[in-house]
Amino acid sequence: MSLFSELKRRNVFRVAAAYLVAGWLVTEVLTTVLPTLGAPDWQSKAVVLVFALAFLPTILFAWVYEVTPDGIRKQRDVDLDASIVASKSHKLEYATIATVIAAILFLAVFGSLPATDPEPGATMPAQDASVAVLPFVNMSDNPDNEYFSDGLTETLLHMLAQIPDLKVAARTSSFSFKGQNRTISEIAATLGVAHVLEGSVQRQGDSVRITAQLIRASDGFHVWSAIYDDTVDDIFKIQDEIAGKVGRALSESILGVAEADSLVGVGTTSTDAYDLYLRALGERATYSYWELQGAEKLLIGALTVDPNFVDAKTELAGNYLQQLETGLMDNQAVYTRNMAITGQVLAVEPDNADARAIRLFTETAVRATETTAEQLREAVTQLKDIVAAEPDRLQPRLLLTRLLQRLQRFDEALDVQQEGLKRDPRNPRILYEIGTLHAALDQPEAAHDALQKSLEIEPAQPNAYAALAAMALQAGDGLDYLRNFLKAVEVDPTDHELPGMIALFLYNLGLVEEGDDFRNRVMAIAPTSEVAYRIELMRAISTGDEEAGIEAARSAIADNVGDRQNAFSGAVQYLLRTAVRRGTVDDELAFIEQHAPGIFDIESDGLPVKYRAAQFLALDAWYTTLDDAELKRRLEQLLAVERSFGVEPTDDPARAFQILALTGETEEAIKLALSRLASESPLNHPGWRRALDQPQYRDIVADARVQAALQRWEEQEADVREQVRAYLADLRGVA
Repeated sequence: MSLFSELKRRNVFRVAAAYLVAGWLVTEVLTTVLPTLGAPDWQSKAVVLVFALAFLPTILFAWVYEVTPDGIRKQRDVDLDASIVASKSHKLEYATIATVIAAILFLAVFGSLPATDPEPGATMPAQDASVAVLPFVNMSDNPDNEYFSDGLTETLLHMLAQIPDLKVAARTSSFSFKGQNRTISEIAATLGVAHVLEGSVQRQGDSVRITAQLIRASDGFHVWSAIYDDTVDDIFKIQDEIAGKVGRALSESILGVAEADSLVGVGTTSTDAYDLYLRALGERATYSYWELQGAEKLLIGALTVDPNFVDAKTELAGNYLQQLETGLMDNQAVYTRNMAITGQVLAVEPDNADARAIRLFTETAVRATETTAEQLREAVTQLKDIVAAEPDRLQPRLLLTRLLQRLQRFDEALDVQQEGLKRDPRNPRILYEIGTLHAALDQPEAAHDALQKSLEIEPAQPNAYAALAAMALQAGDGLDYLRNFLKAVEVDPTDHELPGMIALFLYNLGLVEEGDDFRNRVMAIAPTSEVAYRIELMRAISTGDEEAGIEAARSAIADNVGDRQNAFSGAVQYLLRTAVRRGTVDDELAFIEQHAPGIFDIESDGLPVKYRAAQFLALDAWYTTLDDAELKRRLEQLLAVERSFGVEPTDDPARAFQILALTGETEEAIKLALSRLASESPLNHPGWRRALDQPQYRDIVADARVQAALQRWEEQEADVREQVRAYLADLRGVA
């Protein structure tokens, strides 16, 4: 029998023809339908590939196998005379074709099923209508032009974010890949986007060459690319053109929209102002002293050139809030400046989310007089509305978190930042905030992980190291506390508070000589700062020089210093505790009242926050001068103020211990001291000896069980003292 006759007898021709017709029909339908159902591009390609690759196996299957009454058998095992080929010739065709078509359908259907939610830290599912703008590479000879290429990227991000239905990865997360050797597909998977825009900038004098390319991450296909040669004077035109072309490329191919021509670029037409603004954005990356001050000067320069540059104004107002947090500015200065700045912005842009949020926060949390709990809660409600309307804006989210923290609503604040992390998964500032909130919720492992991730992305964050130090102190690890603060000093040597915190820690341990090394740095950098006042008092206490301590405390009160690092309230506390022992309480109360009128008026609602803190400290003195009824009345009044802010004072064991001692509940105070306080590290209670050396604690301290617990504290503190002394000695030896 000829080969042709054998192929015909085995139905190979019939199977091939039927396969081609049926397979073509199925692939044509699926490759048309799948994209409209939101399936990724690879599935359509896979359908075609399966159809093509399965053709030869199908033909071989028809050649090798035969349909018999006993099922499908190999040809060599079949008696041709008994075969049912003539009557059942179509069955093999149907069986083979159905198998291939079923495979194609299986791939299409199950490949299109939505993915389950990823585990924390896993890559994010990409949306087709999405893009990440990577930092444009600075190809110029001058590395100082880095800010210029970064600024172009920032502007493109701003403009593309205006396209409806287009997801744009947050600036901070995109910039976190700067300088990293990561593939486009890896970056896209991490950020959950389907496209990546990258490019380069080469600037020579006033001439600039910009390349840009939009890449589809799934297959590396270049959706669009362009090269621009122009002058810096035309940078705004170039930015508009690039953003417009990218927007149209995405809109036409993905969103089904013809154009994206209504994008608004930077809010200035001055290249000089824009240059200064871009430099300022680069300066404030780590929120350090040096960078915040440098950014402020650059922003003021930009506004000098263009007084109507709105983005520079909102950035400056946010800068002032950061300076307030780091101790560079006081409340009144920030309040005055930010009310003026935000007023100017809102006059021309009433819906500006950053300006609205900053003004609201300034009115409630920054103003010099104490804000009521009702005002704070109303501000929280309004900030929530701003965040809901502008969920990708970081500033309103940060300020909402600050107010929630003040109301002790840490769980809620954590939710706010976790939602922000979903939108901006590699933002070191958000990770820092999450870390501090976990710490406030007594979740040290989660806090440590978040802070370490933050530092992996941005290693030069002094605040992150300070937060890790605070956690170490909470755990009783004084050596790790010192190490982290030394790292903070290393990355931000201009911040006088960082060596100041080390000096205070060392003075509390009785390491005067070692503390003086860091005190001297503070006095050289900022001799009139709040931390400098606090250091002078703590040094006097550490050396046992009571007269020097009184002089330092009176100086802080007379100069009406702020209460950063407890500079003001610590002075009040020392003065009154010393007065109790000396029997001069009335004289010292009069001195304090003279320099801070109204400070002890517990009925007033308009006191500065530091005055309210001082009133709690005055309880030690009032214990010796007031009758029980009046003391209890004042105590209850102060506790009611705290509770109005959603804070339960007795949740803090140290505060609960103080309340029990003041109200004469000695046995309950002893039980609390033994069950909760004794299990903590003495490092959590700096100055504990001075605190317990007050009349209301004498019967408690006299208890043998309490004496044993205090002896353990003495031993623990001595161990830390020797560890720290040896560590610093080794550092000096290396130097």
